[in-house]
Amino acid sequence: MAGRKKKLRIEPRLDGPATPRKRSGQTVPASSRRKPSTKGRKRRGLFGGALYWSLTLSLWMAIGLGVVFGYYALKMPPTSEWAIPDRPPNVRIVSVDGELVANRGMTGGEAIGIEDMSPFIPQAVIAIEDRRFYHHFGIDPIGITRAVFNKVVKGGRTQGASTLTQQLAKNLFLSPERSIERKAQEAMMALWLERKYSKDAILQMYLNRVYFGSGAYGVEAASRRYFGKSAREVTVDEAALLAGLLKAPSALSPAKAPDKAKARAEVVLAAMKDQGMLTDSQFVTAMSAPVTRAAAHWNGSEHYVADHVMDELPGLIGDVRDDLIVYTTIDLTLQRMGEKAIRGRIAENGREKNFSQGALVSLDGSGAVRALVGGRDYAQSQFDRATEARRQPGSTFKPFVYLTAIENGWRPESRVTDAPVRYGKWAPENYGGKYFGEVTLAEALRRSLNSVAAQLIVAVTPDRVVDTAMKMGIESPLSINASLALGTSEVTPLELASAYIPFSNGGYRPMLHMIDRVEDRNGKVVYQFEGNAPRVLSDEALGMMNFMMNGTIEAGTGRNAAFGWPAAGKTGTTNKSRDAWFVGYTSNLVTAVWFGNDDGAPMKNVTGGSMPAKAWKQFMTTAHQGLRKRPLPGHFTPSLLPDGVIASHDRRPVGAIETRQHFDETDARIRDIISGGQKRSDAPRPQAGVGDKVIGRVKERTGGFLDRLFGQ
Repeated sequence: MAGRKKKLRIEPRLDGPATPRKRSGQTVPASSRRKPSTKGRKRRGLFGGALYWSLTLSLWMAIGLGVVFGYYALKMPPTSEWAIPDRPPNVRIVSVDGELVANRGMTGGEAIGIEDMSPFIPQAVIAIEDRRFYHHFGIDPIGITRAVFNKVVKGGRTQGASTLTQQLAKNLFLSPERSIERKAQEAMMALWLERKYSKDAILQMYLNRVYFGSGAYGVEAASRRYFGKSAREVTVDEAALLAGLLKAPSALSPAKAPDKAKARAEVVLAAMKDQGMLTDSQFVTAMSAPVTRAAAHWNGSEHYVADHVMDELPGLIGDVRDDLIVYTTIDLTLQRMGEKAIRGRIAENGREKNFSQGALVSLDGSGAVRALVGGRDYAQSQFDRATEARRQPGSTFKPFVYLTAIENGWRPESRVTDAPVRYGKWAPENYGGKYFGEVTLAEALRRSLNSVAAQLIVAVTPDRVVDTAMKMGIESPLSINASLALGTSEVTPLELASAYIPFSNGGYRPMLHMIDRVEDRNGKVVYQFEGNAPRVLSDEALGMMNFMMNGTIEAGTGRNAAFGWPAAGKTGTTNKSRDAWFVGYTSNLVTAVWFGNDDGAPMKNVTGGSMPAKAWKQFMTTAHQGLRKRPLPGHFTPSLLPDGVIASHDRRPVGAIETRQHFDETDARIRDIISGGQKRSDAPRPQAGVGDKVIGRVKERTGGFLDRLFGQ
């Protein structure tokens, strides 16, 4: 074995193929040696390292997120207890014809199905807010990656990575705070929503609850708020505007920043076109749409109606806990006519005559409110002057004085002396300082003579006049004094109009109402109006009053209100023209019109027979178009006066009396004023016994009564 030759040993090599060792003495030239290549090896090593660390980092991130999610999941109630909270109740208020008046509630609009709204709305929202909405599972990893890439790699602005489902989860369950816990809860709830509901159901919930600015929650409320129409009718450019608001609802609202809202809408339109939702022609048309400018507040007089309904509703049904439909008595055609009449007069004459506000109320004989305009512009002022503003009614209160006299024995033909009078420190004067001497009650009311009204209230006593006014429908507190005859106690236009209803419907006082019935979302009736109407006027008194008040329109201070229908009414103007009224009626409608200023500033030569009478005529003319004329209720035939002339609505003055011919209080107190308005003459006296009873009643306590009435 010692002589055996040793074999060459080949060692394994890692850097190349194994080669036998060279025998001693054998050499390989350096130029012939093969060097190993490292270029490919380095490239493969860099990629492999990056992949390795990416996978490692992703794994640890997943583990970390799992731990975080698990931690916060343990702090949340079990999913079996999760439930979608009820949407705040909406009150849908409709007219007598079922037309929408307004929506009220925290959201400002009703919920509508995704199949009912304009298809452009969900398209626009998806295009700008969550383009992969129908392809993710509630959380969008691709969207998150894109947002991180834009922020970290490109150094761009932070992009929102929340899906619509996550946004809905936040709106439904969570506070708006920014924290890891809130984000984790949002993600978990988004996953729960996706598992429990369909994509369309999630999108519908989102669109009906998300905030669009200016107090509008949900697409229906926003569409009504900004465009004055339903979400069912929204166009492409309008849908883009709504979707654009979601980024910053308050800052981009067209009620606050219309140009910014338009610019954002154009971004949405570009996104819709980029995703194939719009054709070229649709895109061009939508981009050229004008800027939407919305009022700072809800606009339209119908919102005065809606506010009044919401004030009345709790008293009828209690707290509103579910969606409701309120059926009102409002006729929207009449409502728009009333708004036009008020706005038109203010626009045409307000600056010149120094008045800035007006109100109109129109009622039918059943006590139903058919139109209610609480001011010139609801967007500028939500104060309802028709139901909340108490103003002096002026001479529109006189019919209650005259009615009290009629019910105590006077007649339209009864005569009284129109002359200056004084009661204590109070000396009422006729408008313009003109007096007419001996006149009938019919003429005195037709001319709206203050002297006669003052004499009558003294004759019948103020407390009786208060009783009459309350019986007819006045509800505001009334001062029991002689100046009440000239309308010095404040009332609202609504109650003043309601107190004229018995004159128009045959002598009955119905219950005033605007709400006819209320139904819940399932159509169950939860309230139904039921009213009664007691009789408060006799046929005789009714006929006499309508005869006299018809004279106001035919030949008196209300001539500007005549419109070819049998009608009656009364003008009213307060001191220094601070308030101007006309309240009138036909057998169909009672309508009150008021003009003035909220601060009580005097108007310039505005009387009840001017602007209010003209606005009343404009409204009533349109309201009665196409209707068959009907006479006023009641019947009265005036008797012959002593000179053989039948009392009529002539314009002939009855001998003007100069102011210096003063009417002495002491001498007239019993002789002329209290005795049924009769001078000692051959003129017919009131019904037997009535005047004597009045005289006797006052004579028994003349001193104390007059001291109480007029002061020392």
